[in-house]
Amino acid sequence: MAARVTVRDVLQMKERGEKICLVTAYDYTSARLLDDAGVPVLLVGDSLGMVVLGHSSTIPVTLDDMIHHGRAVTRGTRLALVVIDLPFMTYNVNVEQALTSAARVIQETYAQAVKIEGGEPVAPAVERLVQCGIPVMGHLGLTPQAIHQLGGFRAQGRSAVAAKALLADALLLQEAGAFAIVLEAVPPEVARIITQRLRIPTIGIGAGPHCDGQVQVFHDIFGLFSDFLPKHTKRFAEVGDVIAQATARYMAEVRSGTFPTAAHAPRMDPSELAALEAHLGVPAEAP
Repeated sequence: MAARVTVRDVLQMKERGEKICLVTAYDYTSARLLDDAGVPVLLVGDSLGMVVLGHSSTIPVTLDDMIHHGRAVTRGTRLALVVIDLPFMTYNVNVEQALTSAARVIQETYAQAVKIEGGEPVAPAVERLVQCGIPVMGHLGLTPQAIHQLGGFRAQGRSAVAAKALLADALLLQEAGAFAIVLEAVPPEVARIITQRLRIPTIGIGAGPHCDGQVQVFHDIFGLFSDFLPKHTKRFAEVGDVIAQATARYMAEVRSGTFPTAAHAPRMDPSELAALEAHLGVPAEAP
């Protein structure tokens, strides 16, 4: 059996110039499907707060939420590297808090890495986590946990000053030991410069084609989330439409009596049926 993808494998993908594919997963079934399809890295994103739990942002997501869904995802994988987001304010207070949160995630879910949003302020936590044996993926640009400060889901790094700050943060995260960095909603020109300057892979989402890899939300690319369609995504299937059509057929067959049939239920041995009829004193209803 093939071995599970490791952080070292991801770094080697960049060295070989091989594009790295990531997809989010939030439960056993989606993880199993993606793992069987050969997706090398699965991200249990705190985006589950929006596409699974129905919140308007990722901020209400708790560490327990991430652990609950993370456990399901790791149970559904054999080969993929599983990365789990540390949610809002579970790593920002101090390094000790980050260690405690990350340790719970790794020990309780059996995932292989965590992801942290932010640059310079979180670099000490990244460094300490890596020193303790916990691989860390960084996240720069549009950081959804900071939407109140950013003024919403807004692109970042559009000015020369902002772009230089992003590059500086990326280099800090690399030196702190991060094995990869997500760049979200960053101009492609800026993502290209950062990608060229880093030894570690960049993973784009709304950051153009120059990153070393791409990550997309499961519900977005398969047409399962209809509240809105982010600019950075593409529908690769309309599974939501298929579900709606199948639901309509199911209800029609139940209402018409064509489903279920005898073939969809267990059979009773004729001798047992005869014994039941004798006990009741009347013939049992024919199947």
